[in-house]
Amino acid sequence: MQSLRSQYPLRKLLKSIALPRATYYDRLKRNAAPDKYAQVKAFITRAFSRSHETYGYRRMHVETVKAGFLFCAETIRRIMGEMGLKVAIYSKHTSRYSSYRGEVGKAAPNLLRQQFTATQPRTVFHTDVTQVRLANGEWGYISSITDEASREVLAISVSNSPNQKLIHASLMELKLHLNSNHASIIHSDHGWQYEMPGYIGQIQKLHLTQSMSRKGNCHDNAPIESFFGLLKRECLNRLKIQNL
Repeated sequence: MQSLRSQYPLRKLLKSIALPRATYYDRLKRNAAPDKYAQVKAFITRAFSRSHETYGYRRMHVETVKAGFLFCAETIRRIMGEMGLKVAIYSKHTSRYSSYRGEVGKAAPNLLRQQFTATQPRTVFHTDVTQVRLANGEWGYISSITDEASREVLAISVSNSPNQKLIHASLMELKLHLNSNHASIIHSDHGWQYEMPGYIGQIQKLHLTQSMSRKGNCHDNAPIESFFGLLKRECLNRLKIQNL
C-alpha cells in the first residue's frame, strides 16, 4: 500500500482490496509503535545461538523466565515462529551398542522397576555405555553416570574400548560427588562390565547398592538412555553432518 500511495489515490487503493480506512490507519499506528517484544526477541536470538539451535519453545520459555521475562510458553512459541527459529537436530538411525554377553558374572535385582521418582539428589544414579562412530571410521565409547533426581551428569569418560578401565574412570569421577553418609542406588543394564567382580567390589567400597535392568529392556534404564539420545542428536551427530 505505502509503495503505491504516490501513484494512486488512497481511496482507490482501499477500495481495490476492500480495506476499511480505519483499519488502514490503525495498522499504520501499530507499525509505528515500538515493538514490545524487542528485548525478549534479542534474548531469544542469543540463547538460541548459545544452544546451537537445539532449544525449542519449551526450553526457551524456561530460559526467558530465568532471565526475568514474564511471557507464557505460547507467546514464546509464536515469537520464535515469527523469527523463523526452528530446532535443527540431525537425526540418523545407527546401530545400538549392546554390552550383553550372557550371564558372565553376578547379576543384581532390578530395584527400580521403572519407578524413576527420586526427588532427592545423590540417592539414585544411572550408568551405561554407548558407542559413537568417530571421524576416522572407528568406534568410540562413552561411559556416563547421571543423577535421577537432578538429571545432572556426574561422571563421563571416553575410550576406544568399552573395558573395565573405562567403567572404573566413571566411578572414580562419581566418587567426588558422594557424601560421606549417603545410601545410594546405582542402576545399570545387564552389560558384562557391570557383572564383573571388580565393578561389584568398587561400588561396594563406595557404599552403593547395585540395581540392574531386565535383560534386553532399555526402558528399565530410560533416564540415561534419554541422555545419550539427546547427546547424539543435539551434539555429536550434528557435528558430523556439519563437517560433511
